[in-house]
Amino acid sequence: MKKRCYIALFLCFFSGAGTGALDFDSDAYGDIAAYLDAIYGADDNAGLTAFPLLNIPIGGRAEALASSFGAVADDASFLECNPAASSRLDRSELAFFHNNWIADTKIEGLVFTYRIGNLGLAAGARWLYTPFSEYDILGNRVSKGYYSEAETILNGSYNFFPDYNFSGLSLGLNLKGAFRFVPDFADSESGKPSSGSGWEQSAAMMMADIGLLTRFDLLKFYRARREKNSSLSLVIRNIGPPVRGEGLPTTITAALAYKPIRTLLFSFDFFLPLNLENIKLSEKPYWALGLAVDLTGFLTMQGGIRMKNGSCRLVLGSTLNITGWNRETGNTGSSGNLALDINYSVDMLTRIQMLSRLSMAIRVDLGDQGRAAKADKVDALYLEGLDAYALNRYEEARECWKQALELDSRYLPAALGLAVVEEALALQRRMETLQQLDF
Repeated sequence: MKKRCYIALFLCFFSGAGTGALDFDSDAYGDIAAYLDAIYGADDNAGLTAFPLLNIPIGGRAEALASSFGAVADDASFLECNPAASSRLDRSELAFFHNNWIADTKIEGLVFTYRIGNLGLAAGARWLYTPFSEYDILGNRVSKGYYSEAETILNGSYNFFPDYNFSGLSLGLNLKGAFRFVPDFADSESGKPSSGSGWEQSAAMMMADIGLLTRFDLLKFYRARREKNSSLSLVIRNIGPPVRGEGLPTTITAALAYKPIRTLLFSFDFFLPLNLENIKLSEKPYWALGLAVDLTGFLTMQGGIRMKNGSCRLVLGSTLNITGWNRETGNTGSSGNLALDINYSVDMLTRIQMLSRLSMAIRVDLGDQGRAAKADKVDALYLEGLDAYALNRYEEARECWKQALELDSRYLPAALGLAVVEEALALQRRMETLQQLDF
């Protein structure tokens, strides 16, 4: 096991050195080179699917954790990672994303989320664009424009079977539309611009994502009753028909997240790509690992690594909570107005030079629609009922617990307390009746 780790680290370190960095002498080391290339080398099936935009992380915390966000999914960047998460968000958000991808290629994104009880709703859009110019053999520009891809997403999810002890099972669906625009380019024979040539390469299509998410407590070493410290998810992304003979980048993702203490989060996602046009042309599985540490109430540092055949992606990011945004991981979730996510990513490729890029996101807190205040009120009523019950003021205790259940019918302690106080009142009435019969 140690030898394999050393080999992986060695390859990651030298992967950015350029072409030929892993060029073994085939006569002396052919078998070794073939073995290592099969495990860590470039994937021959990479890049065979349509719409590269669908494989690029949206940004924000999802990218800061190297895309190991399927089970974390706790802010607006969940949209491309797990459609089931909208019914789990504590607060509504409006988020803006910007990503300096490669060279002049840019990606812009926008996401809005909203929750009504156990129903979550979201909408988002992304746009990738890169300048395109074509020159003839004399250096004259014969064509120009922008190659671009756009994606729109409508999301809905619902949290089934929630109660006091079980957070529920969330099921979510993304309906997505994607469009690819290719500018006109010169005719190969005449060398002159050909009207409509780009339109022939352009394409549009519909696809869907399906996701499941559940959260629970496991080996939890801090107190936060309303927050579950572990989560599991299963997601199928980009399900749809082929585009001009090209399969979509369909991916099955299994993910888990674990938070042993309040300030530390681990996440792990395993990805299984599928080329539904031809399963034999599917890319090889890969994985991502993320880590987040809350340094203060307003600053969180995040990092991750994604190991994929042909590349090793390292990401370092930070989340800065501005204007009073304080991540209260106990009862109320986030509170405040603004959060800024900044990420620096490095892709170390086995056959091309190292690539680095910068992305950022701005998340605007739109409030929790009174959910935190309601939860605090329920807790206060329950404690008030306990005080009254301890002083034998059963009628007052019953009224407090009834009000708590009217606000939250799944609040089990109030239900149990109400059952106990009803028994106490029934016993009290019986004793009063027996005393009257004695006289």
